[in-house]
Amino acid sequence: MGLAKPAFLALCVVGALVGALALWLALRRRSRVRAFLTERLVDKLAPGTSRWLPATQAGLQGLGLILFGLALAQPQCGTTSELAKRRGIDVVVALDASKSMLARDVQPSRLERARLELSTLLDELKGDRVGLVAFAGDAFIQSPLTSDYSAVKLFLRAVDPEQMPQGGSNIGQALLLARQVLDNADRGSKERVVVLLSDGEDLTGEVDEAVAALKEAHVQVLTVGVGSEQGEPIPVYNRRGEFVDYKKDSSGETVITRMDRAGLTAIAEATGGEFFYQPRGVAMAQVLERIEKMQKSELESRVTVRYDERFQVFALPGLVLLVLGMVLPSSWRRRSA
Repeated sequence: MGLAKPAFLALCVVGALVGALALWLALRRRSRVRAFLTERLVDKLAPGTSRWLPATQAGLQGLGLILFGLALAQPQCGTTSELAKRRGIDVVVALDASKSMLARDVQPSRLERARLELSTLLDELKGDRVGLVAFAGDAFIQSPLTSDYSAVKLFLRAVDPEQMPQGGSNIGQALLLARQVLDNADRGSKERVVVLLSDGEDLTGEVDEAVAALKEAHVQVLTVGVGSEQGEPIPVYNRRGEFVDYKKDSSGETVITRMDRAGLTAIAEATGGEFFYQPRGVAMAQVLERIEKMQKSELESRVTVRYDERFQVFALPGLVLLVLGMVLPSSWRRRSA
């Protein structure tokens, strides 16, 4: 037998002290009356003065507080084992963190919109495992597959285009790394998905190889377009985060970045996935609908041990004793004949 919150045992000590003090005062009450009056005058001048009623009242209230203290300490006796199973699919999100994602053709920027899309996904998933791959000129694993969505959000906030070790945009490497994360999963799901959040610009030409690898592994790619097809210059910021200028190419011309709808659609369709785009809203709701239709697998199972609570044994008697202590009179009067 143990206690979940042993600190509340202090209330037992308080109850015992209160009960003892009240009992001592009750016993002194009758003695002090008799110190001034004879036994015969006590019944006439101080009728109903009783030693035992206040003592009983104090004892009931003190014992009631002790029992309440024991109940609040939450005594536990015995355990119950439960087998908890988690079912879902494995999802790896490939997040574009290249500097073109700083463009503000969607507010406040493409990257912030992508973060909003991913946060929406994490808020709605139930039981699925999620991994995060961030990429620019190269790709790296920001978070392995996990069902701890709060941890993934924490890693998501750390993604910053200014901190990426290599500039550019290499979607092919990000997709291959996403497959590697899925292949290394413990008890991987039957259906696996890569969600690509990007403006679709690729500067390396390795996409075809990656798409073929994912298709061979039966991994669907759901692409979510971020940005506009009309294009937007890429802002440049200084170390203090202040806008300085727009990015220029080698000839001094302002670089315009555009969302590549055709490229993102081709990646999705080649792997049996789908392209999603909402220029004024959040497209991730449609992605969730697609994921919900997929076959779920048992990803995790764990035995949880729950202690049996026994606070009711003490709470109800404690309440009864406190009520009795409050309704019991501290003195009585004889009815006149």
